[in-house]
Amino acid sequence: MSNLAEILATTVGEHGDRIAIELDDIKLNYAIVDQAVARAAGLLRDAGVNPGDRVGIMLPNVPYFPFVFFGAMRLGAVVVPMNPLLKEREVAFHLGNSGASTIVAWHQFEEAATTGASDAGARTIIVEPGKFEERLGAVEPVPEIVDRTDDDTAVILYTSGTTGTPKGAELTHGNLTAAAEIAVGLVDKGAGDVTLGALPLFHVFGLTSGLESSVSVGACLTLLPRFDPGKALEIVQRDGVTTFLGVPTMYAAILHHEGGETFDTSSLDLCVSGGAAMPVEILRAFEEKFGCTILEGYGLSETCGIASFNRPDRERKAGSIGIPVPGVDMKVVDDDGNEVAKGEVGEILIRGPVVMKGYWNRPDATADTLVDGWMRTGDMARVDEDGYFYVVDRKKEMIIRGGFNVYPRELEEVLYEHPAVREAAVVGLPHDSLGEEVGAAVALKPGEQVEPDEIRAYMKERVAAYKYPRVVWIVDDLPKGPTGKILKREVEIPAEVEHR
Repeated sequence: MSNLAEILATTVGEHGDRIAIELDDIKLNYAIVDQAVARAAGLLRDAGVNPGDRVGIMLPNVPYFPFVFFGAMRLGAVVVPMNPLLKEREVAFHLGNSGASTIVAWHQFEEAATTGASDAGARTIIVEPGKFEERLGAVEPVPEIVDRTDDDTAVILYTSGTTGTPKGAELTHGNLTAAAEIAVGLVDKGAGDVTLGALPLFHVFGLTSGLESSVSVGACLTLLPRFDPGKALEIVQRDGVTTFLGVPTMYAAILHHEGGETFDTSSLDLCVSGGAAMPVEILRAFEEKFGCTILEGYGLSETCGIASFNRPDRERKAGSIGIPVPGVDMKVVDDDGNEVAKGEVGEILIRGPVVMKGYWNRPDATADTLVDGWMRTGDMARVDEDGYFYVVDRKKEMIIRGGFNVYPRELEEVLYEHPAVREAAVVGLPHDSLGEEVGAAVALKPGEQVEPDEIRAYMKERVAAYKYPRVVWIVDDLPKGPTGKILKREVEIPAEVEHR
């Protein structure tokens, strides 16, 4: 089995009557999803899509996403998942860079999609509820699945990139199939499970751990197109959700949601956190409030979103990203590529079946990242005596203050312990004599009022003198990416702070 579309075909044979996808009142079983996928493949084929052609998918978390995704896979095409909120210029970049011939886009974002597609020379298929079903009904379904090899590219996923233009990580059929198998095995997922699909399906975490792993075992994925903590709790109660996949900001939003304790969340068994480091205070408070276990994992777009994980059957260490998943090796090295001693900080390197083939049309970037069979992550971490990894920070986000290395993640953990702090981001500020000064942007919990000086004093008491944030400012909210991950590079530094 090489084509990723085979996971759906296998499940249809075994669990055709089981509910595959839910969206509020819409409940679709696997047999119906399979028919829709065959027709979506027919629609794409009629639009001229052939094996190996790139197809942009610019859809929110609606049932049409899996229809088109698996429809494209069935044809042997390559999917380019895209955030529906992209602007014309960004759409043109994604389509132009990948050489996509077609984009399938949500009707509410038609203008950006069609203008961007026109600039890139691609055709547009608009998805509007009601009308799209009519189009699917009018085409010949494609029953057969095109043969692919494990090494054939299935998805080109553009990484946000801390610098420069995004790079397209080529994930193969073999990569994605392995990721789905690993995700299922880690949490013993089965056909009776109901997963809350709040993570965007155009993002690697939602695609592999949400959609693919559910489809591969015949489980149900109940979709939430736009994250809202109250709505998420409502879905958990209504659909008997057993598994929640989220990023830390989602957990924080649910935790602080007024009236959250009034919902029946007793069905919730397992919560998985990834995408960014989970502050320990949020983890403890969430588990206490909702009576479930949060297991933190780690991965990148380039590793199908999966590399290490805290196992349900092993000791869980708060603040750790766990141990490498089955079939994956990880190590921590210094600048010369030598493994560092236990407890020392170095860069994480990864190898295994989930590691990408390379960056699309970027041999330079591929050569920098894939070295001697290992992938350089740019993430700084340490490993304890039991082999558990702890991410200290992104290599690029590390602050060097007066020659001392300062890791923002460590300081953010302390900031989250402050009773008034809802969110925090620690960033480096240019400084004439020290090189960089430590700054912190802080968002407060509703109804709280704290002066920056108080937070500065709080931090000064708790961390070494060289690392506490000398500069603190209060913000309403911190900038976030499509999954809710805090974007450090977009944190605005107030003018009065910048010129202190």
